[in-house]
Amino acid sequence: MTARTIKQFWLGIGQRLLVLVVPLLLVMNLGVSAAEAIAPYQLPPVSAGEDTWIVDEADIISRLSEGKINSRLGDLAASTGKEVRLVTIHHFDYGETIDSFTDKLFEAWYPTPELRANQVLLVLDEVTKVVGIRVGETAAELLPPVTAESVAQETVLVPLLEGDKYNQALLDGTDRLAAVLAGEPDPGPPIFDDSFDSEGTFATAEETDESRNYSTILLVVLLVLATAIPMATYFFYQFMGS
Repeated sequence: MTARTIKQFWLGIGQRLLVLVVPLLLVMNLGVSAAEAIAPYQLPPVSAGEDTWIVDEADIISRLSEGKINSRLGDLAASTGKEVRLVTIHHFDYGETIDSFTDKLFEAWYPTPELRANQVLLVLDEVTKVVGIRVGETAAELLPPVTAESVAQETVLVPLLEGDKYNQALLDGTDRLAAVLAGEPDPGPPIFDDSFDSEGTFATAEETDESRNYSTILLVVLLVLATAIPMATYFFYQFMGS
């Protein structure tokens, strides 16, 4: 085997390594793969008047809780005409925020002002534990922005801060929304117990950056090896053959 043949052999291996490894590490570096993230248009469409009250794309709600939510929101729609829908997602797509995702989904499901008027849409992101809410114009007469924001950022969020209590979060949110939209007194937000350490619940920005840095370092090392090994082998055989 000549030195030229050996060089071509190892260069071929290096090229194959790059083809296999680079896409994998790029996915690792993004933190959440494209398969896990979702865009608003990927959710099944739900029209005004349809008796679908919860879309659990993240699969985090128990059947018992889902049954209670469906019953409560179905009764609300039948008695008041106000429709509340809850959506859970694993994570919104790159470039989105929870607010932009909620707005786009709201407008996709209810494309005209008339269809939006009596609608309330609440979206919960499992990965980042953020909550978005959008309220139609007529529903907002009973559910003003301050109350809607309190439902999303207190009633729903507090159980998540206390330990991934997704079922309680959405049940509590459903009960409060249903009460307010039915014209009943607002039960108000829950009392937040901040005596526990919630730091472990979320990945900090520093932890996320550190994870991405590790992936980047690994990618650079593999690229260097893919280049250096064929070259070292080539020069080794050149030296041995001289």
